[in-house]
Amino acid sequence: APVPPPAVARPRTGRVHAPVHVGTAPPGIDSHRWRDLRRGRTRPERTLDLHGRRAQDAYHAVRSFLLSAHADGVRCVAVVTGKGPMPEGGVLRREFPHWLNAPDLRHLVLGAAYPHVANQGAVHLLLRRRRDI
Repeated sequence: APVPPPAVARPRTGRVHAPVHVGTAPPGIDSHRWRDLRRGRTRPERTLDLHGRRAQDAYHAVRSFLLSAHADGVRCVAVVTGKGPMPEGGVLRREFPHWLNAPDLRHLVLGAAYPHVANQGAVHLLLRRRRDI
């Protein structure tokens, strides 16, 4: 009987997404949608308030919130981190961009912006469309 050839591990051909930077226009979004998100005209369908949470609890809350919103087909959400002590901001505000770029969340987020220049304690996120395969 012929011997089948050994299985060769194939590399994943998944998309590589550019890192998310809060307040910077990402590739793959048109200028009108970005302007509306940045100016707060795109209304969030859900909001998560992280006030009073510790960093570990806040990360898990953000993770489950984004996974749930994406699964439900929500396109825009708001996450309130709070400003924290100025000028550097609080722990949650500093860590939030790192959480968005974690491998398990990066593929969900298309863009992130502060909806108002004077209020940098809340971030509006534009989520990618859900692709059913």
